[in-house]
Amino acid sequence: MHDSALVLFSGGQDSTTCLADALSRYRRVETVGFDYGQRHHVEMRQRLMVRRVLQARFPEWRARLGEDHVIDLNVLGQISETALTRDSAIALADSGLPNTFVPGRNLVFLAFAGALAYRRGLQVIVAGVCETDYSGYPDCRDDTMKAMQLALSLGMDRRLVIETPLMWIDKAATWAMAHALGQAADPHGGGDALVDILLEHTHTCYHAERDQRHEWGYGCGQCPACALRAAGWKGWRQALGGASAAPA
Repeated sequence: MHDSALVLFSGGQDSTTCLADALSRYRRVETVGFDYGQRHHVEMRQRLMVRRVLQARFPEWRARLGEDHVIDLNVLGQISETALTRDSAIALADSGLPNTFVPGRNLVFLAFAGALAYRRGLQVIVAGVCETDYSGYPDCRDDTMKAMQLALSLGMDRRLVIETPLMWIDKAATWAMAHALGQAADPHGGGDALVDILLEHTHTCYHAERDQRHEWGYGCGQCPACALRAAGWKGWRQALGGASAAPA
């Protein structure tokens, strides 16, 4: 049985939900973030904040949450002409993909995560990619994750498992999953507490906007990342019948 995991942790809604999931299942969990020259570099600050508030609010998780690692991948930003690594308008590219797609980003992330997991003796790599509610990025697809798992395991001659807890659920279900994980960790308000952490501290917006507070959290409200997050929040709230299940 696996008992340790490395979570690809950007400090966004998805990776925070994946971190909570890993902390609920593994004895030792470490996190890794990637500085690749992203225009929403504020996520590098927020990810540390999210770790701190999770540790403060959930004592059981605090005991399991281990070291954080940051890997400098600015070279990736230097070779990427995308709206995530350049100050340019977000639009569809000729390929049909949004120009926020950073070619090879998740492949590079997983390769470095695999090397780190090997060195740290961690058995599972957790990634918050999703093929249900996403922007069409090919490196978020299930087939890509399976191929990378095979390549890493063969290339390092050690069985590494890539887990993708969000792969087949939409953003509404991701909000619901977070609430359930928090509640399981602390039946006395843990669900609402984890959702509140997502609202107040995680960062998703491609424009690094943290001045505008919406009911679903901070962001510009216009970029694709904000649109997905807002739609997921609305869907979850509607599924609850408008009940006050979390701070708004």
